[in-house]
Amino acid sequence: MKVIAPPAKLYPLAALAALLLLSQIAFSQAAKDQPLNMLVLGDSISWGQGLRDEHKVSYLVKNWLEQQTGREVQQTMQAHSGALIGSPSERSTDIDDFALMLDGELSRAYPTINEQVDYAVKAFGNPARVDLVIVNGCINDVDSRRLLNAANTSEDIRRLAQAKCGLPVEALLTRIAHTFPSAHVVIIGYYPILTEKTANDLFMRTLAKRFYTPAPNAPRLNDKALRVRLIEISREWYQTSGQLLSAAAQKVDGQLTAGGSHQRVLFADPGFHIENAFAAKETRLWGFDATWVRKMLAIFTLGRVQLRSNDERRGFRSDLCKSFFRKQANETGEQKATREDRLMRCKLAAVAHPNRKGAVMYADAIGKLLKPLIGDAGWLKTAPSSK
Repeated sequence: MKVIAPPAKLYPLAALAALLLLSQIAFSQAAKDQPLNMLVLGDSISWGQGLRDEHKVSYLVKNWLEQQTGREVQQTMQAHSGALIGSPSERSTDIDDFALMLDGELSRAYPTINEQVDYAVKAFGNPARVDLVIVNGCINDVDSRRLLNAANTSEDIRRLAQAKCGLPVEALLTRIAHTFPSAHVVIIGYYPILTEKTANDLFMRTLAKRFYTPAPNAPRLNDKALRVRLIEISREWYQTSGQLLSAAAQKVDGQLTAGGSHQRVLFADPGFHIENAFAAKETRLWGFDATWVRKMLAIFTLGRVQLRSNDERRGFRSDLCKSFFRKQANETGEQKATREDRLMRCKLAAVAHPNRKGAVMYADAIGKLLKPLIGDAGWLKTAPSSK
């Protein structure tokens, strides 16, 4: 049998192919040895109001990514409760080191989310090191108390959402994508706060009246009409904000793709059902830790009998709030009333935020978006452009 030797010129090609294969394996292994950097921006949803660190959405995503990729994930948290979106051209002049050190449980407008981007750049030094950004925002720009005021109509809420969750979010996502050129960006949505599954007892009806501030000389809604209105505006908020956030993500992603970037910007809807609303039997939101009697006393005594939330950080947050809203010297009666109202709101800040089961739903939604994108190197199948 005659053995035909391969042409000599094929040996260099085979050697080159072997070298490329070994290089690819080495590169893949080197990539897996490098930690992934996850940046968290936004308001109380991204922060995880009322949740212990190990139960927050970002922590759940971190653990999931480590399991899926085999790589360490390092998290940088810039989000905090109450954050406004702000704009790149506007900077707060009164943010000092003390304000920056405040715990994220304390609700405050500043640093804005755009300012959080600035602080993240300083923290990383090289923004291209960021691999994943989780962000949310716009409910504080709308003002969540408007969503609980039945004097607003669905049309009012739609206009507010369009103004605050449309172009401002699009501009924010564009800035994030360009500031962190190697990062995958996931913006997370909101949820219907009240639905037809929300309890319709005396406490909830009385609570709804406390938020109800009709315009002067406007006809007042009765209990039934008030509940219907609250459900309508809550549904409108969820649907319109979700549509706007999703559209913003798609538009920015399309612009990046058109520019030759492989970076993806995605929208994650947590997928809450009407049964998961506030005060529903299968709620996924924090509520009150009080008997029915105590709830009613709290309302009728105008806060002299205080309510407690049922979240995991209520004691810690209560101490923070007491320290932050301390009685000042020579406090007037009006100043005292304002301080006590803010103190009560601070203590109850976790109410109507995602509980542990709600956080799992958020993390699952993010995981479903990211899983198809994870490649052999433990992250995106195609490395995003750094240009």
